[in-house]
Amino acid sequence: MEKIEQLIKGNKEFQNLHFKKFEFEFDELVEKGQSPEILFIGCSDSRVVPDLITGSRPGDLFIMRNIGNFVPPFKKDNDYHGTAAAIEYAVSVLGVAHIIVCGHSHCGACESLYKVLPEGDDLVHVRKWLELGTITKNFVEQNFEGYEFSEKLRITEQISVIFQLENLLTYPAVKRKVEEGILTIHGWYYELQSGSIKYFDSDTLEFKELAHQSER
Repeated sequence: MEKIEQLIKGNKEFQNLHFKKFEFEFDELVEKGQSPEILFIGCSDSRVVPDLITGSRPGDLFIMRNIGNFVPPFKKDNDYHGTAAAIEYAVSVLGVAHIIVCGHSHCGACESLYKVLPEGDDLVHVRKWLELGTITKNFVEQNFEGYEFSEKLRITEQISVIFQLENLLTYPAVKRKVEEGILTIHGWYYELQSGSIKYFDSDTLEFKELAHQSER
């Protein structure tokens, strides 16, 4: 229970210290509702903290996290689609102007693409979910043969982001708003070991330092 006790203590500190810092913003967010301009699609990895790594304030980001920051292609059926629902809500209800898909280094989901997971019910949904990364794995194996495994993983993490951007465009509202110029999608790659973020430059097909983008 030690970790839970830390969370309880942390909430008390938040109420006494940090909440007061943002009290006015929280009051406005409660009264007027949220109106974030950015949907942030990130990995569930505990080392990736969207608000922290971007310096965001309450109400800035609508955050959707899952294993591997995957975006399933649009599928019109009556099944349960948590990621798809978050995308649709952000785009068609909140009216966000930007969508960021943020991958990261040392991603367990990307590494698992190269492993055989145990059979049985314990990981039945994980095995199915990781099928979304098959196209990335196949691309990397076909085009980066002979690379060291650690280097291949870094490439896989970045290539995966690009495929998620393509999947985003299968959503009717996303595609329409991108074409109308009122929605922009971004591919980011966060490096755990340095804290830096790279962005995908669709003109050069390279990942470049995000800090340099604002200097352009």
